Amino acid sequence: MSKNPPRPRSTSSIKTVLSELDSSQAFRELLDSLTSEQLRNQDLLLSLAFALRSFTNLHRFLELVPVVVSRLVGVDGALLVPFQDDGSLWREQLHLLPLNQSQDLLKKLASFKNGKASGFASDEAQLLALDHLVQSHMPKAGIFSTSLVARGRQRGRLYVFDPCGKLVWSEVHRRHVQLVADLAGVAIENDLMLQQLRRHERVDRQLSIGAEIQAQLLPDHCPVIEGIDLAACCRPAFQVGGDYYDFMPMRPELIGRRRERGRWALVIGDVMGKGVPAGLLMTMLRGMLRAEVLSGLPPDRILHDLNQLAQEDLAQSHRFVTLFYSDYDPRSRRLRYANAAHNPPLVWRAQHRCVNRLDAPGLLIGLQAEAEYVSGEMFLEPGDVLLYYTDGVTEAPGLAGDRFDEARLIRVLEETCRSGLSAQGILDHLFLRLDRFVGNDHHLEDDASIVVLKVRETLTLPSVKSSQPD
Repeated sequence: MSKNPPRPRSTSSIKTVLSELDSSQAFRELLDSLTSEQLRNQDLLLSLAFALRSFTNLHRFLELVPVVVSRLVGVDGALLVPFQDDGSLWREQLHLLPLNQSQDLLKKLASFKNGKASGFASDEAQLLALDHLVQSHMPKAGIFSTSLVARGRQRGRLYVFDPCGKLVWSEVHRRHVQLVADLAGVAIENDLMLQQLRRHERVDRQLSIGAEIQAQLLPDHCPVIEGIDLAACCRPAFQVGGDYYDFMPMRPELIGRRRERGRWALVIGDVMGKGVPAGLLMTMLRGMLRAEVLSGLPPDRILHDLNQLAQEDLAQSHRFVTLFYSDYDPRSRRLRYANAAHNPPLVWRAQHRCVNRLDAPGLLIGLQAEAEYVSGEMFLEPGDVLLYYTDGVTEAPGLAGDRFDEARLIRVLEETCRSGLSAQGILDHLFLRLDRFVGNDHHLEDDASIVVLKVRETLTLPSVKSSQPD
């Protein structure tokens, strides 16, 4: 054990120790400060992410963006400039901090002429002009800007600035700003997708209503007409289609047996086009045609008058209509007809066991005001089959790229008629062959309608003639 007394520390050594203690304390305080800042920034980002998940109001979410980003990087100023779906400035969603500087700059942005144009967001030169506009309003401020991008599309610009001077910036700050910009871009994209979904839902509801109305306009069942068997079906390519067929008594005041033995109008038509516009036009023509049928005029006059009545409406819509009109007298089995450029019906003559086309010259409805039409007539015999159809049948594409076409339809009709099926059986077999040709996993490209009229082969004895006139 040493007997020498301890040497007293020098003043310089004490100062060194105290300095080391101060540095260590300062370092610990710095670490605590950094940890606290990291936790604060983490909480800010989590709050923004929570708002993105929870808010259904885009405006409320975008209001938070300048607040959160300014606190993340420790500055007083932030500006959010979103773009609408067409690429123009979204003036209603501009958000700026600090509020006391907002009015003048927001007015400049609102009156920025170039920003009103569609496609503004995709023009790099215009985006630079926007940056210059913001910078010119704050010439002494340090500004950092970045884009809001979602699904590869520009959805806005985000600016962070210090009104007092140059930004004290770091890579962490840049990443934080970009992260906020990305979250804002996702929010705008989600809102646009939600709005688009709602528009589609509204259209779907309207289409469903339109399809329901149109289904009610087409006959829900075939009428009872003495001596013939009827079947009909329409398959629209969309919910609402432009095909039309109808059966109309020419003397609707008759009832019962007398109505069955009276003359009937049988018509099939097609508006050029598909969807709601075509369906609306066909609905309009249906009303006009039903009024014309009551006149009792021959088929050529019916089409002539209908063409003149519909001329103005069809001309404004830039659409035309094909229409085959016929009337049938069960007592004489006489069929009169006229054609406005529709697919000629096919008639199976049971006695000759062959198929013929039933046609007459005539222009489209709505094409020419003074168009003339020609009436034809024929007498049907027991076993004869008359097939009305629209071009959605013959134009249906097959798996090999060819069309169903008229020649194939004639072959299938001959094959079906030889088997002696009823009108409904013929109709079902035709659609079965059409579906097989198109493919079970494919849909028709155009509306397809078929009406089958078959004269019964077993004729009933004529009833005693009533003394009361028809």
